[in-house]
Amino acid sequence: MQHQLNYFVYKERRLGYRIDGNGPLVVLLHGFGETGSIWEVPAQYLATRYKVLVPDLPGSGASDVIPDMSIEGLAEAVATLVNSLCTDQHTLIGHSMGGYIALAYAEQYPDRLNGLGLFHSTAYADSATKVETRKKAIEFVRANGSHAFLSVAIPGQFAPSTLRERPWLIEKQIKEANNFSASSIVSYYSAMMIRPDRCAVLKDFEKPILFVSGKADVLIPAQDLLDQKMLAKKGYFYQLEQAGHMGMLEEPEKTNQLLTLYLASLVG
Repeated sequence: MQHQLNYFVYKERRLGYRIDGNGPLVVLLHGFGETGSIWEVPAQYLATRYKVLVPDLPGSGASDVIPDMSIEGLAEAVATLVNSLCTDQHTLIGHSMGGYIALAYAEQYPDRLNGLGLFHSTAYADSATKVETRKKAIEFVRANGSHAFLSVAIPGQFAPSTLRERPWLIEKQIKEANNFSASSIVSYYSAMMIRPDRCAVLKDFEKPILFVSGKADVLIPAQDLLDQKMLAKKGYFYQLEQAGHMGMLEEPEKTNQLLTLYLASLVG
């Protein structure tokens, strides 16, 4: 994917994004503690057949914090950016927190989408246990800063085999997460804690939905995604056997293959 960074002004704030390729539009949303660079390999691969848009979500990377940092507010920012570039139907795929944003987008604008993907993500709301974990994380961030928190949190997102055999992947991800502000991290966690269950979106969505799981993902259980697949009118489930929560980094070639198969299924 081209490295040129573009900017879009949204509510007097700048949102950074990259766009490359020609064809039907595919929008890739990154997750918590990441930037759009997480999608670099799949985006470059898909850009040979599609127009690929990868924004930095508000508060991440090259994008400013916006007034409304709720999941719904982030979805509205993405929708406004997309509408400025394309008025045709498009496909939206989100990783982790990006999946929560994609679901909120699909809830508001189902007719704008021809496909929806949850990549290591879920339609379930946070459990009470998860809410407590996030509250403790917020306390840690406020006391120690965002980099100290992400340095601890990021390794746990990878499969044990990745930690052993490719430690440089984890080191690179920690380095790229160096510029997050504590306020952005707190805003994201606060938004995720209060987001509603959006299983109804899966039930109502008329187009195919992609569910991707990592066999060693301790954050999003595969069974949750299998259960949610059954809610969809047409769902596709794939499990990445060597991945934790970061499949696009841990199994990039397999990620390219499954995204290609899914997007090809949307034609016509």
